[in-house]
Amino acid sequence: MTQSIVVQVGQCGNQVGCRFWDLALREHAHVNKNGLYDEALGSFFRNVDSSESGGGACGIGGRIQRLKARAVLVDMEEGVVNEILQGPLREVFDSTQLLTDVSGSGNNWAVGHMTYGSAYREQIVDKLRKAAEHCDCLQCFFLIHSMGGGTGSGLGTRVLGLLEEEFPEVCRIVSSIYPSAEDDVVTSPYNSVLAMRELTEHADCVLPVENQSLVDIVNKIRQMSHGGKPGSAIKRDSAVISGQGGLSGAEKPFDAMNNIVANLLLNITSSARFDGSLNMDLNEIAMNLVPFPRLHYLVPSLTPLYTLADVSVPTRRLDQMFSDAFSKDHQLIRADPKRCLYLACALMVRGNVQVSDLRRNIERLKPSLPFVSWNQEGWKTGLCSVPPVGHSHSLLALANNTCVKPTFMELRERFTKLYRKKAHLHHYLHVEGMEQSFFSEALGSLSSLIEEYHQLDATKGRLVPDAPRLGIAT
Repeated sequence: MTQSIVVQVGQCGNQVGCRFWDLALREHAHVNKNGLYDEALGSFFRNVDSSESGGGACGIGGRIQRLKARAVLVDMEEGVVNEILQGPLREVFDSTQLLTDVSGSGNNWAVGHMTYGSAYREQIVDKLRKAAEHCDCLQCFFLIHSMGGGTGSGLGTRVLGLLEEEFPEVCRIVSSIYPSAEDDVVTSPYNSVLAMRELTEHADCVLPVENQSLVDIVNKIRQMSHGGKPGSAIKRDSAVISGQGGLSGAEKPFDAMNNIVANLLLNITSSARFDGSLNMDLNEIAMNLVPFPRLHYLVPSLTPLYTLADVSVPTRRLDQMFSDAFSKDHQLIRADPKRCLYLACALMVRGNVQVSDLRRNIERLKPSLPFVSWNQEGWKTGLCSVPPVGHSHSLLALANNTCVKPTFMELRERFTKLYRKKAHLHHYLHVEGMEQSFFSEALGSLSSLIEEYHQLDATKGRLVPDAPRLGIAT
């Protein structure tokens, strides 16, 4: 069995990570009734014997002693990490996994990437190595961060570069939360475009999630709870609304949005955590979905969007669920993949679903999904037998699709508006090691990425004939 490590950076990264660990523990508690430390738990948790002075690890098959998350938590403000350490998850982490400062990055990519990245480089590498040493077969790093702030975008992408340096053979999957156009951080376009260059260069796969999409989804779920449909309601102590007692308790502003991203991570890791008739190796995601190294932005869509049994709405039939996964309402970025071009697509299904169900639905949907001419059969499928708590089945679709292009173009436009006036540039150029060329290079990298998607889009509907085969002389 393989293991993975979650690296959560910045306020957003740690809040999403906190929700992931909470929901993962709930899932395992629902499945693991005998209290034994099994391979499923071992993929993301260590079992530490608290009676030993050194906190020695307990092997597979023994009783669960004390579970420790395979995680590294980094933030240049103490608030969120301290909150986690005082909350119900405090036993899941220990001090060797944490790295905090007090002053924050001031919404400045350069401070996070250059200042803190240099000051804490050795400590970050040390914590990553220690986490890796606890793994028998390290398969993947999951990095969770946001693009708009200073620590998540700056230090988060510095950590990504360190992962590539120190562990070049280990897969790097990044969940990146993109700011909305109405973001309250005026410098977020700078931070996002500077971070984009690093993601394009150093990640194996990026799962882009837009804040605005999360807001829209949460509003839809809230409508269900306020008489939107008969029989639909959100339960009062609901993990979809809050990690702190739901509607009956003090709700945190971003809990509902963070849960959606946490559910994305639950589904993508399900085949690493549980058995299935057609399990998908995490390495296979990049191998099968990324035909060109820079075009590794995979658009995620989830169905159902509320993975725990918190929203009392009728269960979607299996075929409806497949249709939902390709509708624009279920995408975690504002995009319509059916109107753009697919390079490849992965379907990760959980629950009592047969391979024949998968094949039938792929054949049914194929005519409406435009694939590139040279990869008409570009499907990767995975079946995990354990469904999410409270559901009979769920589906995560990961689409390598040119529909990300408008999101990147909008980001470039917001960057250019600021950069044309050189607005706020001095805050970045005062940071040691930061040069103005970084901005123009980052903009060039993004424009090049957009152009690559544009060239692929131009081939849509144009069948490219197969190359003539060599004739054999007789």
